[in-house]
Amino acid sequence: MGGEGQGKIEPLPTFDVRPGESSISGLSSGAFMAVQVHLAHSARFLGAGIIAGGPYRCAESFRGAGFLAADAYTRSAMAIGMTPLIPAMAPDAGRLAALARETAHHGGIDPVRHLARQRLYIFTGSADRVVYSDVVARTRDFYLALGVPEAHIEYRGDLAAGHAIITDNPEDSPLDANRPPYINDGGFMQSHEILRHIHGPLNPPTDRLAGRLIRFDQREFFGGEPRASMSRFGYAYIPSGVLAGGPARVHIVLHGCKQGYNYVNFIRGLPDISNQPPYGNRFITTTGYNAIAESNDIIVLYPQAEGSDGGAMQNPDGCWDWWGYSSPDPRNPDYYSKRAIQIEAIQAMLARLGG
Repeated sequence: MGGEGQGKIEPLPTFDVRPGESSISGLSSGAFMAVQVHLAHSARFLGAGIIAGGPYRCAESFRGAGFLAADAYTRSAMAIGMTPLIPAMAPDAGRLAALARETAHHGGIDPVRHLARQRLYIFTGSADRVVYSDVVARTRDFYLALGVPEAHIEYRGDLAAGHAIITDNPEDSPLDANRPPYINDGGFMQSHEILRHIHGPLNPPTDRLAGRLIRFDQREFFGGEPRASMSRFGYAYIPSGVLAGGPARVHIVLHGCKQGYNYVNFIRGLPDISNQPPYGNRFITTTGYNAIAESNDIIVLYPQAEGSDGGAMQNPDGCWDWWGYSSPDPRNPDYYSKRAIQIEAIQAMLARLGG
């Protein structure tokens, strides 16, 4: 890998990015989050890749699950948004599509008319025991209800994969595994499928990364606010052609729970530093995004969430917020809108890059 800059911190640069041609993808909590970012700023995107993620605001499926909205959304996220007992309990795509229209009407997200031009890659493994396929199927129904043409959606549910992004790396977990680091060997690079579906025909991936993987300080994008539950550093792969001044596109990649570069396990509210997981930056460096980005002048942005446990902020697994933990008012969560602290931060990073 072209390695200059990986050991130092530098400001996130600005490049000649084509307006309106950005895209986003994610796994698990990153997939749920990718849907929220996609809906919030659909005018800026061409499409999204969703691996094991549910529809927009699905954590609000059953408001009666708790007295406080924050408690109700957390319980709904687990019991309905991830592992519904029966298919009929999966999120109601039609209701959530109506909720998205209402949110857009009040200015919380971009007008949903922009979705008609989007391209979606949606994947669920039939052996996934973390986010059930019934939930992911409702994500497809949700987008169809909002006007995305069926021909624009590639839906894959035919592979006996566990909860993971798929690679062709023999050292990764078996295909049907449902365990960290949630990167499984299935004989193909899913990241390549995602980018090809969204952006159309692309050059083959390179076997030599001549660009740079940079590390930047994320705190300027969320003001260092602890409730953002975002790490100090974020990463971006900049292809060599973009470094030379050529036009670029941006693809945002959102990791899943327990996949951030500095994830640690929490025990009784304290970080278990002595048992740091050994997989570090694997989601950034081994999932194939950089190789196909290098040969197609696509900047890959890797924002990073981190965990915390104890006190008012509960996010021990370092998940992206798709149920409201980062909202300043737990009685009225805003995690799904342009005003959400994580969505604002990610969009500020995209704007800085030039998108």
